[in-house]
Formats: sequence, C-alpha cells, structure tokens
Amino acid sequence: MSSDAAIKIRGVSKTYRIYDKPHHRLLQGMPWIGGTRWYTEFQALRRIDLDVARGETVGIIGRNGSGKSTLLQIICGTLHPTAGQVVVNGRIAALLELGAGFNPEFTGRENVFLNGAVLGLSRAEMESRLEGILAFADIGEFVDRPVKTYSSGMYIRLAFAVAISTEPSVLVIDEALSVGDEAFQRKCFARIEALKDGGCTILFVSHSAGSIVQLCDRAVVIDDGESIYTGQPKDAVALYQRLLYAPDDRRREIRAAIIDVRHGVIDGDGGLARPIDLESARVDPNDLSEAERFDPAMRAESTVELMTHGARIVHPHFRNRDGREVNVLVPDGEYSYTYDVVFEQDARNVHFGMMIRSLAGVDLFGMASHADGEGIEFVQAGSRYTVQFKIRSGLLPGTYFTNAGVMGMIEDGESRFLHRILDALMFKIEVKATNRRKAGFYDLALEPACEFLETSRSREVLQ
Repeated sequence: MSSDAAIKIRGVSKTYRIYDKPHHRLLQGMPWIGGTRWYTEFQALRRIDLDVARGETVGIIGRNGSGKSTLLQIICGTLHPTAGQVVVNGRIAALLELGAGFNPEFTGRENVFLNGAVLGLSRAEMESRLEGILAFADIGEFVDRPVKTYSSGMYIRLAFAVAISTEPSVLVIDEALSVGDEAFQRKCFARIEALKDGGCTILFVSHSAGSIVQLCDRAVVIDDGESIYTGQPKDAVALYQRLLYAPDDRRREIRAAIIDVRHGVIDGDGGLARPIDLESARVDPNDLSEAERFDPAMRAESTVELMTHGARIVHPHFRNRDGREVNVLVPDGEYSYTYDVVFEQDARNVHFGMMIRSLAGVDLFGMASHADGEGIEFVQAGSRYTVQFKIRSGLLPGTYFTNAGVMGMIEDGESRFLHRILDALMFKIEVKATNRRKAGFYDLALEPACEFLETSRSREVLQ
C-alpha cells in the first residue's frame, strides 16, 4: 500500500443470504437433500474501490439501505467482505451503531476499560486517559451505573469520549453525532476539527449535506451498494440530492447520468424534483418580548480559552434592545454582542473582534473594531473596556456559537491576540410557529416570498 494511503479498498463486495424460514438455513447445510438453494441473495456492496490518504476527511453519503454502514463495518473489521480486500494503516477508532461494544450490564467506567482493551490499550493506559474521558463525556454519577440505564445521548457521549481518547490515526463516524444535543454536537465537531488538524484520517457518514460540505475534503456517493461518484463534497452532495429527489420514472436515467458525469455536473435537465428545505418563519413583532429570553441551561461545552498576553475577556453575552441579557434570539431582532476586556499590561494598537460560527464550526460572520487598521493607540494597564457589536439577527432558526478576541501589541512590539475565546457563547435563533420554508444559514428573502407569473410559456412547461 502507498505510504500516503491510510485506507485502501479494492473490489469489496458483500453478499447476504436471506432465508425465508429458520430451518431453511439448516437444510442449506445438507446438500444431499436435492441440492436445492434455500436462500435468496442480497448484494449490499458491489465492487467498491476507494483510497483515502493520510490526514484526509472523506464523507460518504447515500440513501438509507445504500450500503454505507456495511462499508464502514468492513473497514473497521466487524464484518468480513464476501470478496475484495481492505487494508488500514494505523490505529482505527469507530463510532458505528449506538452503544456497539458496550456491555449493558457493566457500568460506564467498566465499559471504558473494556473498550480500551478491545482497542489494544492496557489498563494503565486507559487509567491515564480516564479523567479526560469522563470530563469530555460529562455524564456525572451515571458513569458508575449500568449503561443499560443510559439515554441515547449518554451512550454517544461516552462512546465518543472513549473513541477519541485512543489518539486514533483513523476515525470512523457513522451518523452517531446526530444523537447528542446541540452543545455536545458542537463539542464533538470541535474535537473532530482538532483531530483533522493533527493529521487524523476521518471517514464520516452523515445525512447532513451541510456537515459533509463543511468537514470533508472529498465525498463518495453510494447507491444500491455501488460507488457512483467520488469528488468535491459540494458536487457530490448536489448529485446525491438530484438522485434522492428524482421522480420514480427518471431515477434510472439520473443515476446513469451521475455515473457518467464529468467535471462534477450533470448534462441535461436532471434537476431536483423538489428543493431541500428547513422550516423557518417570521415572528409577530408583538411576540418578540416573549420569544427572547435567557436559558440558563444552554451553555457551550466546546469553549476554548487561548493563553492571555496582558488582557482578559470577561463575560461575552447578548443584550436585546431593552438591555436584557438573552441567549435565545428571534429573526430580524436587533442585539448587541457585548464583553468586557481587562488590561493587565500596557497595550498599543488595540482591536476587538467577534465571530459567529455554525454548529459544525463554519465561520458565518465576523467583524472587528477600527477597521481602518489604526486601533486604539494606547491602553494603560488596569483599564477596563466594554465592547459592543451591534447586529441584526439575519440568521435562520438554529443553534450558533460566538468567538471573542482582542488584539494588540505589548512590550515586545509584536501584534498578537492578547486574549481569545473560541465558542465563548452558545445561542439560538428561535421562532414559535412556522409559516415559510427556507434553507441554509441566512434569511435573504424579500417580500413577496415567491412570485407566480402565469404566461402561455409557463403553462406549456407545466403541462
């Protein structure tokens, strides 16, 4: 295998025998009884070829039943292929079926050591990692209770914490992160980003098109057990969506076009039968005061504070027009993102900044003070500044995170971050009722939401 390949898959197929009745399996083992074949075959995978380079993040997308999970299980060694070969170079950690590898009668702590042993780590190695695992999982006293009493969220918290604690060179994730709450999902995405930056190879199965585009270097479309397209994530997602929403009478035609596709586009009119959308809405202005609120249970679990260099950021938060602190916002509302900065050393050319990020860690919007580049010429040690960024919440309903930062020069004369907090604040855009369909992160719609022009040409097209 090439030295830069972490995973090499050649001609992998998987065929299952399907028996109508349990005793047919027994009869199949008795060839002297008429030589009848007592089963039908289901081909889950057909001649899959794939190379994944070291440090590459590859997304795998496809409809339910397309063979994605089967492929990942073969890569992880929990299933054997009927034909073909898989070679994995390095330690592999996997998040496959929820709670796979856990003994339901064991406590969470006991399962940590059990999983460590399965992954080839000694008890001493797992003991040295235990504190970090439990801190990341954050399931409290449940760690000493049988995992059969866990919720699905607790399962995935502990499973993910164990998987990443092994410092894998290959990480395989099969849709597992969709189980956790938003704060934990962001925490996981932040850790995945750190593993990716550290050179970890990642295979990622998800039905979230946004996550595939945001996290992956390449994407593979699998349909009916075949790999029908490999390329740029954005192109792969677009082609997959064309197939997913194709009318029944055009599905074969569009599938054939995807297999023959060149340069990431389909020739012809194989468009989406209907758009993918998320529910979003407008809120009655009279209801804004009720919808805006502060939810004390909503806190970021992925917060990272970078080392301070003479300044310290204090209490990043949002305030509404009435001056109340809120972390549940409404569409089109006006807010100030506010934090204090305490200067412990003299600083020059000082700038303040902020960034809003998606659940998957994509930078959506940021701004800084003193955009002309001059900054505050001199700030004396002991000073305290209150920073306010005025924003309008043009984001669609969802969960988001903010960063906060202060830059400047101290005694060495080098401009740097004096302090920076990543995922400092978790907040939501929320509505009470939905009356409009939109997708993405931003609301760019103008009224009317859609115009219908009835012309002779449009009637012909609709016919």
